[in-house]
Amino acid sequence: MKKITNRAVTLLLIAALIIAGLALYTIRYVDEGRDWALAFSRANSGSTGELSDRNGVLLASFDAVDNRYAADAATRIACYHVTGDYWGRSGSGALTWFWDDMHNYSLLTGTTHSSAMELKLNIDASLCRTAYEALDGQKGAILLMNYRSGELLCMVSSPSIDPLDNSEPPEGAFINRALAASFTPGSIFKLITAATAIETVPNMDGRSFYCEGEYEIAGVPIVCVGPHYTQNFEQALANSCNVAFAQIAIKAGQEHMVEHLRAYGFLDKHTLDGIPTAAGSYPLDFVGDPELGWSGIGQSTDLVNPYAMLRFVAAVANDGVLAEPHLIAGESGPFTRLIAEDTARQLAGMMNYNVVAGYGEERFPGLRLCAKTGTAELGDGTSHAWFTGFLADEAHPYAFVVLVERGGGGLSVASPIANTLLQAAVR
Repeated sequence: MKKITNRAVTLLLIAALIIAGLALYTIRYVDEGRDWALAFSRANSGSTGELSDRNGVLLASFDAVDNRYAADAATRIACYHVTGDYWGRSGSGALTWFWDDMHNYSLLTGTTHSSAMELKLNIDASLCRTAYEALDGQKGAILLMNYRSGELLCMVSSPSIDPLDNSEPPEGAFINRALAASFTPGSIFKLITAATAIETVPNMDGRSFYCEGEYEIAGVPIVCVGPHYTQNFEQALANSCNVAFAQIAIKAGQEHMVEHLRAYGFLDKHTLDGIPTAAGSYPLDFVGDPELGWSGIGQSTDLVNPYAMLRFVAAVANDGVLAEPHLIAGESGPFTRLIAEDTARQLAGMMNYNVVAGYGEERFPGLRLCAKTGTAELGDGTSHAWFTGFLADEAHPYAFVVLVERGGGGLSVASPIANTLLQAAVR
C-alpha cells in the first residue's frame, strides 16, 4: 500500500512538472515565439521589408543580414516615434506594431513566410522634420492630418532620439506625447464647453457675459486675463474669457459636460491603426459650481490627449463627421458623425472669428485658419502652450494640434510653430 502511495505521489509530481513546463513554454512561446521564428526565416528564407513615407522616402528596412533606418539623421530623429526601432523601445513605432505583418508571422502556427514586404505610411517625413525643428528642443507633440481622408501626415514627439546613436537618450524620449500621454488643456477645452453649450443651453447665441477680470462663484474667485466687459458668446470665445466660460459650463451642467465629453471621445482610449492612445480625464463625481466652472475652462482635473483633440477638431472641420485618422497608407474609414452638423458649423465659424478678431490674420499669411489657443496653468508658475484647429481650405484640408510642454503662452509659443508647419504643408 505504501509503495502504491509513493508511486502516486511521484506520478503527481511528474505531472505537475510537465504542466509547469508546458505553462512556461507557452508563456515563452507567446512572448518570444516571433523571435524564434524570425531567427530562422531571416537567416534562411530571405525575408525583406521596407517601411516608407507617403513620398517613398525610406524610413527603415531589413533583410537576412541587417536592420537599417533612414540615411538622413534628421529624418531618423523626427520620425522616430512613427518608425520606432527594432527593439520596441518606443511604444508607438510601426516597427513594433506592424512587425508581425511585415514578416507574415502567425502566433497560431509559429511560422513566417518568405516575403518582400513594403509598408507605406501616410506620414510625410519632410513635414515631420519641419515640425520637429520648429519645436526647437522643447518638449511637446505635433499632429497634422487630412480631415477629409483621415490620412495622418505628421506625428512628432519631442524629445526624440536617433536610433543609430548609442548615447544616453534624453529623459522621456521613448514616450510618444502625441499618443501615450494626456495634459492639462487650458483654454482649448473651451471648444468642448462651447459645443456642449450650443446643444444644451437655450438661446446660447442671445446671451451676453460681463467680465471685470474676476468673478466669484460661491465665494470662489474665477480669475480672467480681462476685463472684457460685455461680450456675446462668440466674443467670449475669441477673448478666451474665463469668467464667461465658467458661467457657461455651470449653465450647461456637469451631467451634460460629461455626456458630451464621452460622446466626443475625450474620456476614452483610442487606437491609431491598432496603436493605443491615452485616455483623458474630467471630474465625473459631483464637484459643485466653483470646481465645475474651473473645469469648463480647461483647468481643475481636466486632462486631454493630443490625439483625441485632433479627432475633435478634424470632425469640426468636416461638418461634424470624423474621418478616423490612419497611419498606414491605403487605409480609410470609418467615417462617423462625432458632432451634430449645425454645432460643428457654428463652432467652425467661431474658431475663424478667433483668428480674425483675436489673434490676427497677419500671423498666418495666406491661411484661412480656424483655431483656438490654450495656456494651461500648472500651479508651479509654468504653463503648457496649445494651439489647435484647421484650415477651411478644400485644397488643403488640414487639421492640427500643437502642444509645447511647459512652453508658456499658446498664442506666443504654439501658434508660430503651427504656422511654420501649415505653411510647409500648403507649399
